[in-house]
Amino acid sequence: MNESKIQKIWQASYQAFSESSCFLSDGQKKASRAILSCKTGNLGVNISQCPECGHVEFHNNSCRNRSCPNCQAINKEIWVDKRRAEVIDTPYFHVVFTLPHELNPLVYCNQQPLYDLLHRCCARTLLELSGDKKWLGATPGIIQVLHTWNQELDYHVHMHCIISGGGITSDHKLRKTKDTFFIPVRILRDKFKGKYLDGLDSLYKKRQLHFSSSCENLQNSYTWSGFRDKLYKKDWCPYIKETFNGFGNAIEYLGRYTHKIAISNSRILSVTEDQVSFSARGKKPGDPRRTVTLSHEGFMRRYLMHVLPDGFQKIRYYGFLNNRGKSKNLKLIFTLQGHQRFKARYTGLSIAELIKAVWKTDICICPKCGCCGMQNIGRTYGPSS
Repeated sequence: MNESKIQKIWQASYQAFSESSCFLSDGQKKASRAILSCKTGNLGVNISQCPECGHVEFHNNSCRNRSCPNCQAINKEIWVDKRRAEVIDTPYFHVVFTLPHELNPLVYCNQQPLYDLLHRCCARTLLELSGDKKWLGATPGIIQVLHTWNQELDYHVHMHCIISGGGITSDHKLRKTKDTFFIPVRILRDKFKGKYLDGLDSLYKKRQLHFSSSCENLQNSYTWSGFRDKLYKKDWCPYIKETFNGFGNAIEYLGRYTHKIAISNSRILSVTEDQVSFSARGKKPGDPRRTVTLSHEGFMRRYLMHVLPDGFQKIRYYGFLNNRGKSKNLKLIFTLQGHQRFKARYTGLSIAELIKAVWKTDICICPKCGCCGMQNIGRTYGPSS
């Protein structure tokens, strides 16, 4: 078994860490068990055999957990391929909304409702402003992806949004912007801040928020009012990260964000008996990359902060990509623009065919005799299956 660097950390120190920590959620424990078991044989083994020479290959099953660094590549390729067929002929823009760090303790102990609120407020901000004839006057397509980390794995809650620079008008026509983002950032900022703080205050008044020891003082209504007012005065800074004029580039680019986890194995420089060192970007543009070193326990604590609540949808679709009306909306847009720009390439392919198409590796070729017909002859089920 070829263990990953992250798996090596868990194998060395997770048991002691879990025994000393009473704050691990069920989702964090589940993610940790998945990381420990992934491709070890504990989740079962697929067996294939060459019909020519009889050579047998054993392939340990992966865990498929979305927090595992070994299990995102195929899911990402399938997702990106499906989105290709939904791209329309307009510019695309990458907008990032970030919550102020003062909210971190409150958000962390209310992840489900406050992540949901963030998704809703980002979408409503973009849709309401896009619908105004002053800016676009149409309903765009929006894909949103929640991230909760920065380069040091600290808690940093932000939303990546890819928004089309065109969409459907109320009279079912197609309207497009030019190559620059069509909503002034200050307008975007004020609308988003107002929506999020109004929603947050509403949850507080309905007594739907929990308060950990790090923010228990906010249970006092006077303290809450002061806290809320300071957030209103603070300068929230959404920004336009990227503009795409090549229609397909936006989706390929977004694929880097959709199935990304807090840190990949490639960023980990070394794992010793009790420490982890990993690379991080410079703190300012142009600064050289840095090396961050943590204890195993510190690394696991930071990593597990970014395990999302069970069942939480970190990728969501709005505007003409809303799941309920997407097929009908895309059919109308493709008719109006006269064609469908891209088609999905991997629909109906088996995993072996997908791996061959994307990574140019044919797992059906026998490594011993070169025969092209390796056949699956069974599966064993491990104790963790």
